[in-house]
Amino acid sequence: MADEIKTLEGLKSAVAGAAAATAAAAPEVAAPREPVRDALGRSYATGKRKNAVARVWIKPGKGKVTVNGKEMSVYFARPVLQMILRQAFTVAGVDGQFDVMATVKGGGLSGQAGAVKHGVSKALQLYDPSLRGALKAAGFLTRDSRVVERKKYGKRKARRSFQFSKR
Repeated sequence: MADEIKTLEGLKSAVAGAAAATAAAAPEVAAPREPVRDALGRSYATGKRKNAVARVWIKPGKGKVTVNGKEMSVYFARPVLQMILRQAFTVAGVDGQFDVMATVKGGGLSGQAGAVKHGVSKALQLYDPSLRGALKAAGFLTRDSRVVERKKYGKRKARRSFQFSKR
């Protein structure tokens, strides 16, 4: 406010100058995402859920899923866990088009299935960036940060207290 504007022409020139300055400093349009693949044509991603960490590689194929060297139906015996793992492919609309090789450590079977799903989703969007919108809208690219609350001293569990005795 060093120089005050006293006329209408001064106001017009100040507004025009400000508009030109913002047009010059406008950000450039983001470049489209490029596919990320290794020399063998695979995409790699890490998925996490609870205490489970999954390393996932995907490549074009017939839909074969291998987890820790075993078939998906052997490693994840419960149909619910198999369904969780397949969700990323159904949302993206690429059922049976990719082979998956995953190694999972930590956590239980439910957390491991969620970790593989997260890793598959991230690898799919790296392999084909056009799938990112559908996967993001379904919430598969976001890491589910919920973990078990730690036990506190003076309590039986995280929040459960010992039974109170009046006498």
